[in-house]
Amino acid sequence: MPFENPLALAALLSIIPLIIIYMLRPKPAVLSIPSLMFVLKLERERKRVYASLTKIVRDPLFLIQLLMLILLSIGAAGYYYTSNEPLSGEHTVLILDTSASMQVESRFEDAVEIAEGYVSKKNSIILASSTPLLTLEGESASAAGEILGKVKPGASTADLSAAISTGMRLLADEGGRIIVISDFTNWNGDDPVASKNLAESYGLEVNFVKVGKPADNIGIINGWIEATDGEYSYTGVVKNYESESANIEIGTGRGISGNTSKSFTLSVPAGGTNQFTLENLNPGITTISLNVKDDLSVDNKAYISIPDTSGQQILYVTDNGKLPSKTALSLLPNSDLKIRDSLPASLDNYTLVVLAQKETPIANGSVDNIENYVRNGGNAVFIASEALEPNKTEVDLVKLLPVKPLGVEVAEDGLEVEEVLQSSITEDVKTDEISVRKYLNATERTGSTTLVATEDGIPMLSYWQVGKGTIFYMGLNDELGEGAWNNFHNLPEYPVFWIKLVEWLGGIGDISEYNLETGTLTSLAKTEEVQTPSKTLTTSRLLFDEVGIYRVSDKEIAVNLYDDRESNTTIDASELISRAVEKDGSRLVRSDTYIAKNDITNYLIGVMFLLMLLEILIVRGRGEL
Repeated sequence: MPFENPLALAALLSIIPLIIIYMLRPKPAVLSIPSLMFVLKLERERKRVYASLTKIVRDPLFLIQLLMLILLSIGAAGYYYTSNEPLSGEHTVLILDTSASMQVESRFEDAVEIAEGYVSKKNSIILASSTPLLTLEGESASAAGEILGKVKPGASTADLSAAISTGMRLLADEGGRIIVISDFTNWNGDDPVASKNLAESYGLEVNFVKVGKPADNIGIINGWIEATDGEYSYTGVVKNYESESANIEIGTGRGISGNTSKSFTLSVPAGGTNQFTLENLNPGITTISLNVKDDLSVDNKAYISIPDTSGQQILYVTDNGKLPSKTALSLLPNSDLKIRDSLPASLDNYTLVVLAQKETPIANGSVDNIENYVRNGGNAVFIASEALEPNKTEVDLVKLLPVKPLGVEVAEDGLEVEEVLQSSITEDVKTDEISVRKYLNATERTGSTTLVATEDGIPMLSYWQVGKGTIFYMGLNDELGEGAWNNFHNLPEYPVFWIKLVEWLGGIGDISEYNLETGTLTSLAKTEEVQTPSKTLTTSRLLFDEVGIYRVSDKEIAVNLYDDRESNTTIDASELISRAVEKDGSRLVRSDTYIAKNDITNYLIGVMFLLMLLEILIVRGRGEL
């Protein structure tokens, strides 16, 4: 006999105490009797013991309690029986397309209504988005109905093939059917028809159910942000999927609500696109809205997030009044730049200190001040110059640098530089256009990170952590005139480099980290609370599947659809449906039965409950209750 826990049968030993309890008799009294009566008494006692055993067996309470102990032991041991069951559609996997195009008119509501008609005895539900989401596994019809009443479409592109593969794994043992309900206008991953044919070759029944019909739409299908001279601008692309050209009113506003403060009109031809540009974007959230009435609203809005750098308090220390680095920092939006020729007694009020001394070494008494400032969370940038030569600089200051300076050298023919490690700081820097004629020869220290170096491996941009702060070394000196060390400060991307460096040191990050497209999946540094456009959740992995603003840690992240194919609601999926039904009936069946394990625990519980009721009725009938 098959048992899940055969050792639990030891509980049958509890029958022995039950028999002993029923056989216990009161202690007999001691009486003086004649010998003949004693002999006759022994015979009567022998018959009485036999009669007692017979009475125990006939006692209904004993029989009930004996049966209950046996059933409890069998239940604890986990008895089950196996049987060959036919493959059937009793286990139904419902795959619902939750992509952005399912928000057109009543497509998703129709999909849910259709899904409710396919609910069976055993159900699983998969929401098909950029990543399949299993929301129900092997549950009852009522549980499926409860889930179907809560699901909503997202704003990403569905990977229908991955969802079908997930359904195949759920039905791998017992078989069943997969119902895919979608508008089939667009998808990520493999061709859904190919995945359908694969599932059917394993004996599974797969049905495609199409919802929706072609509809009109006008939407924002793309957008990007550019930084120019410290100012951010946004370019958006609007597409008209209708058969006639349209003059579209576009409104812009501040904040998530996006109450329109400015508006303009954009002419977009039928089936074509047009662009618009917003200049000088302020930090925070900017909302763009198309004033149109179409069948898909999710692409009628776009959100822009510009990180706030107003908290940046920058101290610039130099003995040269005309330096490109100072000019670039002065252009940094929403920051406060202080310029001094020496370090003040306290640096606590600054988020960044830039040390651009060209000839005058940093005073001896300031070294400890800088180190304490950085170790407590401050950030410092050292620009290479003669002032950092070992014979002019304090030993303790040299130890703070992520590189070990050896001395200033001249390269008459010039040195090329190359990017050693990709970083958001240097992604716009054209290193092949930089030529170095004079430099501070240095070697990289253990534990430091070099982003850009010369062809000979001399660090030009390097950093490391000191305590809670960061020290950044810029080996590209920015002196002007005939004594210029290099031409980096003459390149147009030089101001952008400083903007990105300040943002990176301030923990702001690249602008692209604040503006994402739907369907992006990211891992967070830790499990934390996230505010999505519709709800609050706690997670360590976040799928951006809604259009709007997400709040993660201290960041406001703008998420937009930006998908030409998903916004194209004029597509008719008849061709795909035709391909899907072509091979129906030509599938290979792997088997017509499977071995099922049947648990009887629920039945044992029912019998136990009835026996308990019967015992109560017997005791009450005897007047003992």
